This record gives sequence, structure tokens and C-alpha cells, in this order.
Amino acid sequence: MTASLCLVMAQINPLVGDITGNVDLVIKAAQQAKDEHQADMVVFPELTLTGYPPEDLLFRAELLRRVKVGLLNIKENLKGIAVVVGYPELGDDGQLYNAASVIADGQCLATYYKQELPNYSVFDEKRYFTKGTQATVFNYGGIRFGLTICEDIWFTSPASQAADKGAEVMLNLNASPFKQKKHEQREHVVAERVAETACAVIYVNLVGGQDELVFDGSSFAMTAQGEKVASAPAWETSLCPVMMNKVEGRVQLTGSTANTADDLAMTYQALVVGLRDYVEKNHFPSVVIGLSGGIDSALTLALAVDAIGADRVSTVMMPSQYTAQMSLDDAKTMADGLGVPHSEIAIDTIFQQFKTDLAPHFKGTKTDTTEENIQARCRGVILMALSNKTGAMVLSTGNKSEMAVGYSTLYGDMAGGYSPLKDVYKTLVYQLADYRNTLHPVIPERIITRPPSAELAEDQLDQDSLPPYEVLDRILEQYIALDWSFQEMVAAGAEPELVQRVITLVDRNEYKRRQAPPGIRITGRAFGRERRYPITSGYTVT
Repeated sequence: MTASLCLVMAQINPLVGDITGNVDLVIKAAQQAKDEHQADMVVFPELTLTGYPPEDLLFRAELLRRVKVGLLNIKENLKGIAVVVGYPELGDDGQLYNAASVIADGQCLATYYKQELPNYSVFDEKRYFTKGTQATVFNYGGIRFGLTICEDIWFTSPASQAADKGAEVMLNLNASPFKQKKHEQREHVVAERVAETACAVIYVNLVGGQDELVFDGSSFAMTAQGEKVASAPAWETSLCPVMMNKVEGRVQLTGSTANTADDLAMTYQALVVGLRDYVEKNHFPSVVIGLSGGIDSALTLALAVDAIGADRVSTVMMPSQYTAQMSLDDAKTMADGLGVPHSEIAIDTIFQQFKTDLAPHFKGTKTDTTEENIQARCRGVILMALSNKTGAMVLSTGNKSEMAVGYSTLYGDMAGGYSPLKDVYKTLVYQLADYRNTLHPVIPERIITRPPSAELAEDQLDQDSLPPYEVLDRILEQYIALDWSFQEMVAAGAEPELVQRVITLVDRNEYKRRQAPPGIRITGRAFGRERRYPITSGYTVT
């Protein structure tokens, strides 16, 4: 028996909750795949019609009604081609399922309910869905396909069930968010399922940003022999064709593979895409950044320009008596080099007025971090005023190391609508700045090499208050991401007093992080929806 067909992996960027818009994306992509690639079948990502994750929108009956209308629209408007789409479905038993259906010529040929529901990290699917129990296999064009959804492929049972029912090619619909080295993990897991089932796998993933999550795409096809023969580019919407030929009972796959980027390049692009989609999907006309002459705001500016263009970015320098001339010069040099409008609004007069008005209430006290925080809050007020007047969203420029230990000011430098570096340790900030300059030098070298400073007091350096960032970040990674105990961190070589101090700072500043703007998740344990600790707690690790 001989059979052949062209399958297209549709790597699209849906908008959560926009059922009508997402259905239009499906119809347009399927028609384009048919016209340009003579596609017989187009496979879309998980929960295509709602976007991922729809969260508590799933509790709204109207959302499910709109999904039904959307499915009907697909059936009526697509002819001569099969599409595989993901969506939430209310089953005959009244339970909600994470579903995938095959639609062709106005008919639903097969439907599958996701069996493995992730309920860890950023996922909480058991809050919404009931797990499926049955494999689904369908024949199309002489080839037997099995359906699986995202987490299913990380376990043996769903794929094995489909293989036992005769599947030759496994279709795996995904909404798999990016984190560092994630694409390597995916390919390793898929290779394991291929070895267990002797089935080829078509792995189709979302692309684009959704609040704190960002999806890299990186869809791929792997043969029954474990060879990756087709892949879509990371971070781009794409229609990636895979030719399937069945000869003498064996399905052969051919296609073309996109270039793969290294982990640093992938991370930088994750920040660009996450920021771009947050701005675009929330309809902000532009962004404004408080540019300090330091590396965090410099990297944030580079990301913003790469994400939405220099014409939609503005910067403002807000010097005080403690601001070094090199900070003023470097900030202007960078803004001018990128073609970004740059202005200066000094805070000295505002700061002095605050001190004067507060003097009776501060009588008998010494100058401390209170005065430093007032300066940061003066800047926060200015940025938010510019935002209110112009509609530009303020980008917060703090990094993960600072957020972890509370080296930030509520309603000051933490003010903003989005925080691109929220999950970026300070040591990674430097690496990303160096990487960005290899593409085209935009960050002045002095910004990268000078010792970091908040410039809120005379001759102030970050290391006056914090350990060296390479030491701090190592302890933070162990405590935040790896859940190491005090004893484990000390055994790994850290000084006990320093470990105790860092742990105390992290625990004590949960209340600040709870009030921080959202930011892009790139690591295996991000603050926000992934690491949820109580603010009020008597628990200690020592």
C-alpha cells in the first residue's frame, strides 16, 4: 500500500479569550497552507481557539458557547483540507475537557481528551479540566494518526495506548512555555516516546507571549527512527510542511529544519517576544523607561527597541545630587545611538521639598534608607505622570536578584506596568548585554564594566549592601529554584552567615514581590504564578 500527504505544522500566536480572532487565524492559516504548500492536513497547537492559558475564563459559560460557534465556523469555511485544533469541550458527562478534534469537510472525524493534566510550576489544569482516559486514532489519507496533547507526550501511557490501537504517526498539540534549555528537554522526551512506540511524532507548539509566559514555537517532526527531519523557526509564526509517504507499511517523513539558536540567544529573544506581545496585545501605544546610566535600564531599553521599535520608546533621566556625570553621559549616548527621544527631569527640588515638609516628623532621627526611597519614589511619580498623560506604559527595570532580596523600592523603581527583567538574575543581565552588543553595539561599554550603583547616596555601590552578584545569584538559585536547605547551601561552600542573611532577605520581601508588575518567565522557578509563598509566615529553613 502506498499513501502520501502533506501535513503542515501551524505555529500560530493566538490571543487568550479572543475566540473569533483565533478562529480567523485558523481559517486563514489553513487556507494559506493549502494554497502555498498543497497541504492535506494542518495541525494547530493546544487550546488553539481560546489561547493558553485561559485560566478562569474557562468558568464562563459564554466562553464555551463562543468556542462552539467557532468550531461551526471552521466546519463551514474550510473545505478540501483537514485541520486538527485544540479547544475546551464540555463532555456528555457535563465535565470540561482539554480537547483536540480533527475537522474535515464540515465533519468532526475524531476527538481526543487530554489524559495527563499538569498541575505544577505555572500549570494548574486540574483546577479546570477532567482527565481523559481513552486513546484516539483516526485514518486520514491512508495513514493512521494518534492524538495527544502536550503533557501526554511526557508520559508513556497515552502514546503507548495510541500505538496499541494502530497509530503510525503521533500528533502532539502543545502550549509549552519557554524556559532555558526547554527545547532540548522536549526533543529528548519525544525521542523516548518514539523509541517506545516506533511511531513518528509531529510536535506543534504555540508561539508568542501571554502575560508572564512566553512560547517559543520550535515545532518539529521526528521520524520513527528518532531523526528530526523538519522544524519551524523559534519565535516566529510559521507554516512548516512535512511530507509523509507510506511505502510498504512504513511512514517516511521529510521536510526542512530551521537553524537553532544557542541558549543565550533564545533567552534574549524570549524577553523581546514576551515584551512585544504584552505591549501589542494590551494595545499600549508606546513605553517609557527611566534611564539611569546603569546596566539594567540599558538592557531594558535595548529590549524595548528590539521589541516595538525606537519610534514607540522614550526615555527620561531623573538625576539627583548623587548622580554621576558618567551616568548622565552614558544614558544620553545610548538613547541617541538608538534614536530614542531622551529627556532629563531633575529630582533635586522635589526631593528637597519632601525633606523640608517631613523634617518636623523626622526630628531626632538619622538619615537612612528612608531618604533613598524618597528619591526612588520621586522618580516613580514622574514616570507614572508621563504614563498617565501620554498613554505610554512604564517599564520597570529591576532584575531578579534585586527583587529576591528586596533591593528595590515599592512605588519607586518598582513602579511600572511590566518588568522585562523580573526573572533575569544580575549575572545574566551582564551576559545578555554582552550578547546584544555582538549583534550591533548599542550599550556603551562603560555601562557594562562600571560597578553597579543605585546612586541614592554618596559614593554608593550595590556591593556595599549586597554580596558580589556571582555569589548572591548562586545562593538565590539554590534557595529559590532548587529548594535547597540551609545545610545544603553551606555544604556547597557558602558562608553560613551569608546564607542566613540572604534567606532572611528573600523571605522578608515576599510582600514587595506580591505588589510587583508582571514580567517574563525564563527560568525554572520564576516569581509570580510559579513561586507562590505566603506573605505572613512563621516558617524558616534554619
